[in-house]
Amino acid sequence: EVQLVESGGGLVQPGGSLRLSCLVSGFTFSLFGMSWVRQAPGKGLEWVSYVDRSGGSTYADSVKGRFTIARDNARKRMYLQMNNLKPEDTAVYYCNLGNSWGQGTQVAVSG
Repeated sequence: EVQLVESGGGLVQPGGSLRLSCLVSGFTFSLFGMSWVRQAPGKGLEWVSYVDRSGGSTYADSVKGRFTIARDNARKRMYLQMNNLKPEDTAVYYCNLGNSWGQGTQVAVSG
């Protein structure tokens, strides 16, 4: 069974940083690319970033230059380093593999 567990969210002031982590299990992580997806209050799902099997990455225009996705196959973790956070980054962040989703981690940018 695929399991995805996010962590690392929190409350941060504009301009601050957070590092999200997604711990995976139930499949061979090194064989799959994965995404971060977010959902802001009252809005739909928004794709944020994707990392392929080799570590190559793509980003939504809204986060390009501020967020960095990475993976550690040995630790079975995917990361999202978020710098220069803005109030519009406030959302629940999910890691995603196909039809599998984690429970999400809340990021709030305010202050």
